[in-house]
Amino acid sequence: MKKELRVSAYAVCVRDDEILLARWVAGDGSRLWTLPGGGMDHGEEPTRTMVREVEEETGYTAEPVALLGVDSVRRSWSRRFAGPGDFQGLGIVYEARITGGELRAETDGSTDLAAWHPLSAVPDLPRVGLVDVGLDLWRERPPTGRSRLSLPLDPTLPPNG
Repeated sequence: MKKELRVSAYAVCVRDDEILLARWVAGDGSRLWTLPGGGMDHGEEPTRTMVREVEEETGYTAEPVALLGVDSVRRSWSRRFAGPGDFQGLGIVYEARITGGELRAETDGSTDLAAWHPLSAVPDLPRVGLVDVGLDLWRERPPTGRSRLSLPLDPTLPPNG
């Protein structure tokens, strides 16, 4: 079985009761809102990843304010010619402050739009689970850095299984 690990860093940017989100374009063409962020390059420091990804996806310059926590997701997959696989995504979630730049959409990337959304509107948005995890970490600031939303409902399943 092929095993794959992806480490990413994400930003929770909230100001004036609005959150900054990027719209991710899935492989099937569907579009879901997510936290700005993405995969770490080899040798890159996690906060630098978050800063780079926020700029790439939104046009803004950001700085980390606090480490909120870590989200871990695990999925199994089967591809026609690759066979079964086991994917784990490790997301390092920061609170970040916008320090400059101008809002714009990413070009030639995995997102196609960036926008501020009222916090009260988030439950009605088509979004990935990471948005809820990030907001939970931002609101609750758990001492373990682990969102209650990340914990499996069924203890026999892997996290987010």
